[in-house]
Amino acid sequence: MRIMGLDLGDKTIGVAVSDPLGWTAQGVTTLRRGDLDGDLQQLAALVQQYEVEEFVLGLPKNMDGSLGPRAEMVQQFAALLRERLGRPVHLWDERLSTVAAQKHLLGADVSRRGRKKVVDKLAAVYILQGFLDRQARS
Repeated sequence: MRIMGLDLGDKTIGVAVSDPLGWTAQGVTTLRRGDLDGDLQQLAALVQQYEVEEFVLGLPKNMDGSLGPRAEMVQQFAALLRERLGRPVHLWDERLSTVAAQKHLLGADVSRRGRKKVVDKLAAVYILQGFLDRQARS
């Protein structure tokens, strides 16, 4: 069973998928956002390609744990994913996932242009791997 991890942004969606056993997350792509129907169609194609059965969507909580406008937007997107693609959607606290991805890329001496191309995909990997690790401990 594969799980897809998503890092939802205003302009892009970082995408990662698990291996078939659900142990590791691999970055797949960064989708350019358009209209909502187009975004869902792009995701539906990836769901079929990778035989995805569930989603993990990064929930951007504030540092104090509260939910702001971005988190509400993510919750609405999660509801649409559930409804339109017919798969369970788990929300995962993504605080600092993009920061961790940036630090990882800086540590690897990736150029600013290179970081911009992959940071959302890497953030999706961090989100999904955190979820998979928690599942393994349960």
